[in-house]
Amino acid sequence: MPADPTLDRLANATLLVPFESHRAPRWVLDGLADGIAGVCLFHNNISGAEQVTALNRELAAAADAPLISLDEEGGDVTRIGQSAGSDYPGNAALGAIDDTALTRAVHRALGAELRSLGFTLDLAPAVDVNTVDDNPTIGTRSFGSAAGLVARHAAAAVAGLQDNGVAACAKHFPGHGATHQDSHTELPVVDADPDLLARRELVPFRSAIAAGARSVLTAHISLPAFGTPEPATLAPSIVTGLLRGELGFDGVVISDALEMEGVSNGIGVPEAAVRALIAGCDLLCVGRFVYGDEVAAVRTAIVRAVRDGRLSGERLEEAAARTLALRRWTREHQVHTVPDGPAPGLPAADAIGLDGARRAVRVDGVVPPLHDPVVVEFDAPPGIAVGEVPWGLSPWFPGTERVDPASADIAALLERAADRDLVVVVRDAHRHVATRRLIEDVCRARPDTVVVEMGLPAWRPACQAHVSTYGAARVNGQSAAELLGAARATPVR
Repeated sequence: MPADPTLDRLANATLLVPFESHRAPRWVLDGLADGIAGVCLFHNNISGAEQVTALNRELAAAADAPLISLDEEGGDVTRIGQSAGSDYPGNAALGAIDDTALTRAVHRALGAELRSLGFTLDLAPAVDVNTVDDNPTIGTRSFGSAAGLVARHAAAAVAGLQDNGVAACAKHFPGHGATHQDSHTELPVVDADPDLLARRELVPFRSAIAAGARSVLTAHISLPAFGTPEPATLAPSIVTGLLRGELGFDGVVISDALEMEGVSNGIGVPEAAVRALIAGCDLLCVGRFVYGDEVAAVRTAIVRAVRDGRLSGERLEEAAARTLALRRWTREHQVHTVPDGPAPGLPAADAIGLDGARRAVRVDGVVPPLHDPVVVEFDAPPGIAVGEVPWGLSPWFPGTERVDPASADIAALLERAADRDLVVVVRDAHRHVATRRLIEDVCRARPDTVVVEMGLPAWRPACQAHVSTYGAARVNGQSAAELLGAARATPVR
């Protein structure tokens, strides 16, 4: 297929690409110069503030205001806090407090930090209404299970990020909160008719759009009641009809990662990219592991689709124009932050984040005075969106042991704690049968056990006290540790 510089550049303008390492490879820098809209950074691109600031400076110099993005939700899903956990409480904690001024302030501080590091687009906030406790991909990423609550915090989060010049992205449209499957590995089904969707899932998106969200990210979910068995990302009736038409959104529509099985299984990433553009998406997040030659294959597929008449040139031009408008917005809304902290007048991130986490803690029962407790963490597999991020109480309680619930030795555990207080730390215990059984056995033998839940508190055992943090960020852990008697001091690292 002969090269067409104009079509190639238009196709590039729809791409948000990842790359392999802490340094920008030549194919990325050349691609940005040739019109690629921007990049999406993940854990493998970030080793610290100094490194990522230098990286983002190099990326920004490669083109005129490229989009430099990441998934930084605060709470459990963090990229800049990967090494120790996030300085910001997540959405579930903020929803439990239900103070929209705090939610806006937390996201304003987060936006200031992201902008100071060189980011211009945050693929956040998640505004899904989490109505399924066993949801494997949303959970604490949601502000809650009530549409009105999620809606008011969605607006506050969007405003906070954009106060400091970071474009916000409301996700996952039209709502991933009622799913029992993870779209990273399969296509979830949401059994909601248009009326229910309007009363529940769409309410926060309307609120985020009204608050001025510059972008919306689609979900790889199926909605049979809409006659669209394909993923929402690939459904014109959802992206163009519902989001554009009914909700009136005129910003940038971003696809969730196209390498996810929920959208590309059986068709591949290049074909998923073409269908997403046809459906009405403007910016294609290709994923985490789609590099160099694979990105070129996506571009080739888009150009071929235009030449074959499957994708209209006007649709491609429209998508490119929208991404360009978003890039211009990020350039025009630069905020000059002070070198060592957030914008003037804002509290430090650790102060506002820890304050929020402390306010979110809930206690069922009475936490007794604890003296040199035995602290045991029951391990839980992280969700794919979360990745490997430290969690738990070990920074504040040296000697904390983490055990696999499926193979834990209860007798040995109880023997170690025979003459000491016992604290058990869990994460989403309601989702793990082995964890629940183990906790029940421990609490029967030791009714004075204190259980700390660092996920959703959807299940509570009979115990002395049940502490809910509504998230596993570093500040959530510190807030629980303080409640249990740890000194308000720098944690042991």
